Amino acid sequence: MYPLPATYRDHVRPDDSAAVRRIVESSGYFHSAEVDVAVELVEARLAQGEHSGYFFIFCESAGQVIGYTCFGPIACTAGSFDLYWIAVDQAHRSQGLGRHLLERTEVGIAALGGRRVYIETSGRAQYVPTRGFYLRCGYHEEAVLKDFYAPGDDKVIYVRELPQPA
Repeated sequence: MYPLPATYRDHVRPDDSAAVRRIVESSGYFHSAEVDVAVELVEARLAQGEHSGYFFIFCESAGQVIGYTCFGPIACTAGSFDLYWIAVDQAHRSQGLGRHLLERTEVGIAALGGRRVYIETSGRAQYVPTRGFYLRCGYHEEAVLKDFYAPGDDKVIYVRELPQPA
């Protein structure tokens, strides 16, 4: 149901650091330190390539990055991956772009040998729509770590088993 003509890519370009900063800041959910971490992951990928352990999918429309995901394998596991970031520019939300990005990310994870995807998010009320999105996309709540981020701010962990080739 996403109406804009969009293209997707998995290679990282130097100008993606600024795009990621803009997208993550547009949400209004993240502190400046969290925004800096999102940008640092892009820079790590640019500097180290696949050895960084960070993989990306970017969505572009009209020559502008409007959404992205960042994911990677979880060390010392057999096929478990973290989805570190999924973010869509505020101006392009509620149009199905997040779902398209997540689906493409799952395909990318499966191609890298992934079998399970883990996502963590905040338990604060502000994140109710985010948690609902993960549930609608086939993830289930695996664990809640009370007061993880701060008093009254739980970490909620979601997981999804990816379909495996026959």
